[in-house]
Order: sequence, then structure tokens, then C-alpha cells
Amino acid sequence: MIKNGLLLRSAVPVWVLAAGAGFLPPLAWATGTVYGLALVLLTGWGLRQSGRGKFGPADWITFARAVLVGGAAELIADGGHPLWLLVALVAVALAMDGFDGQVARRTGTASEFGARFDMEVDAFLILLLCIQVSRTLGLWVLAIGLMRYAFVAASWALPWLTAPLYPSMARKTVAAVQGVVLVVAVSGLLPWAVSFGFVVAALASLVWSFGRDTVWLARHRVPTSEPARIVEITRATLRRPHGAVWRSHNQAA
Repeated sequence: MIKNGLLLRSAVPVWVLAAGAGFLPPLAWATGTVYGLALVLLTGWGLRQSGRGKFGPADWITFARAVLVGGAAELIADGGHPLWLLVALVAVALAMDGFDGQVARRTGTASEFGARFDMEVDAFLILLLCIQVSRTLGLWVLAIGLMRYAFVAASWALPWLTAPLYPSMARKTVAAVQGVVLVVAVSGLLPWAVSFGFVVAALASLVWSFGRDTVWLARHRVPTSEPARIVEITRATLRRPHGAVWRSHNQAA
């Protein structure tokens, strides 16, 4: 059987060969190479930290999405390719989101590593889209892509922010809306004013979602070492008449 490490490293030569063939200029080539190396090193590190020796079926789907995201990073760094090519890559990557979770559940291979891998790919894709959209709407759009990373940075000083959150359809919806709105803005199909309004609304929903989850975490301050208590609080919250109000969002956005 071919080792996972060998297959992971195949991501780098793909981008290098494309550059050598003249398809990509130096900046895009450098972006793809750095991204590919980071993908290889970080996934390898994650597997070692989780005690797993190889990818599961769902992880390969996430990895395929990560490769598409790498291609999008190259195109955004280049800036000279047709928008339809970027939109097509991103649309496929977004459409595949959720498949890995379904496969993990059906095959009984769900893992913390897989969930984190999926989350990081989603977060980086959103950041890339924000970079592209900011070229036409302004740098304020970057707030959408950077919000999740700011949340993670805050958790270094406030460990209670790392506690797991209760399941929430609203949280997932807000996260999905970010990708859809940003792709539409990238495509340029809508008038500038309409795209501006949609992106502002997407940012507002994300601020609301992160804010609500942050307030919930601040109120409960559940140690990550007590997952059972989180389950109890979640059930109690959702049993309340206004429990639906507490359904919020996945920090992968």
C-alpha cells in the first residue's frame, strides 16, 4: 500500500509542474509551493498528534478540497486568470463541504483530527475569498475571513473559549452563507451596490453568531476536561421555551 505521506507530498509536485509548464507566474508558483508544503507538514503533524497513522475515507475528501483551495490560492495570488476559473474551483470545494462529515459518520471513522482538518480548510477558503472580494469592495471584507482566527488567538489568553459548543443549525447556516455570498461577490454577476449589501449582511450575521457563542461560553465557563457537563448544559438550554435562540454557529466560518 502506498504510504499516506507519499500521497500527501504529491500535492506539491502538481503545483510545481504546473508552474514549470508556464501555466503559473512566479508569485502563483511560490504561493502554491508554500501552501502545498504547509498542507503536507500540518496534516502530518496533526496525524501524529492524534495518534493516527493514516487518513480515513473522509479525510481524503477533505484533502481533495484542500488541493482545490490551493489552486484557488494560486489564482488569487496571480490575479490574471479569468474569474470563472476561480469561481469554478471554489464552487466545487464548497459543494464538497459536508460530504466528508457524512462519509465519516457512515463509515464510523469520525475523529477530532478530521473535524479540525475540515474546519481549517473551510476557514482558509473563506479568507481567500475575502482577499479576492476586498479588491473590489474594500479591505473591511477581510474582517469576515479573519474573525475566526481572531477568535482562536483570543482563546490563547481566555482558555474557556476553547470549550465545545452545542450543535446548532443556525451556526451552520451562518457559516454556509459566508461562502455563498463571497462566491457571488467574486463572480461579479451582481451590481457593485448589491454585492456590497450582501457582504455587509454576511459580516453582520457572522458578528452576531460569534458574539452569541462567545457570550454563551462566557456565561458557562465549562472546562474542556468536563465534556459531560457541556452536554448537560446543552440539553437544558435546548429544553427552554426560548432555547432555539441559543442555536448559533460553527467557529469554522
